[in-house]
Amino acid sequence: MSVTAVARTAAVAALGAAAAAAVYGIAIERRAYRLRREVVPVLSPGADPIRILHLSDLHLAPWQRDKVEWVRSLADLQPHLVVNTGDNMGHPDALEALTRALTPLADVPGVFVHGSNDYFAPSPKNPFAYLMGPSKGETASATRIDIDGLEALLRDRLGWMPLNNAVGQLVINRSVLEFMGVNDAHRGWDRLDQLPEQVDALRELDDDDTDDPAVMIGVTHAPYQRVLNTFTTQGADLIFAGHTHGGQVCVPGVGALVTNCDLPRDRARGLSVWQHAHKAAYVNVSAGLGTSIYAPVRFACPPEAVLVTLVADDIGYS
Repeated sequence: MSVTAVARTAAVAALGAAAAAAVYGIAIERRAYRLRREVVPVLSPGADPIRILHLSDLHLAPWQRDKVEWVRSLADLQPHLVVNTGDNMGHPDALEALTRALTPLADVPGVFVHGSNDYFAPSPKNPFAYLMGPSKGETASATRIDIDGLEALLRDRLGWMPLNNAVGQLVINRSVLEFMGVNDAHRGWDRLDQLPEQVDALRELDDDDTDDPAVMIGVTHAPYQRVLNTFTTQGADLIFAGHTHGGQVCVPGVGALVTNCDLPRDRARGLSVWQHAHKAAYVNVSAGLGTSIYAPVRFACPPEAVLVTLVADDIGYS
């Protein structure tokens, strides 16, 4: 066989492999929803475990019935708390579908922050442009999403606490959980300058009459280093984030090629420990459950929800 024929055969094989990978990523993997389970030892010794369901980046469209039904099934896990890290909406008409997806969790306490796709609908883009660097902000011409309707669903109907540049406190399974959150850092909507004063005020109002310290949880859509550093400095024990899609299109054995922010690529998905200023916090980054409707592909990075179980930190205790 001539060199030209060998090259032609190799090119055809490469194109065939690429086409097969694309078909798999579009038709199969992006719908292969999975539950990842993590255990984090941050509660006081003797405390009852707390199951936290972490939902992120649904990017829901009205026709995605399989995703809706899978999210509905997560109520069977009987979580004690839901943490929603944004980008729920992937289409201007998705509110009805999102309502159906989340309604089984209406009796579960929750907290939430927003991503930019909770304010603006996605627009057609080169699906591989994200490989060139973080995505840009929405333009003035972008279609706005019904943020008021979304807020009414999450805050009023489900009873979840908004943490967009805000703090709060809940008592879950007799443990006090404090929360601090920011609006979408990817768009520069985070107000980290306000956080220390808000956290101080929250702790001043703490009327817990036990000697057990509260567990501080940070919540952000986009895990920019400035946010993780500030949360850690403010005493976060655990941080929840989304936005990265886990890289969305990964290379087996290599991992994520991008994170769409300044988070290191090896932390694009999963549980890790973030260290800053001689302090440390667990960080859980969800790969999310969806994609943009204009880039409907995942590869080596299946969509996920995460069940994080907080347990007592009994190390060193008898």
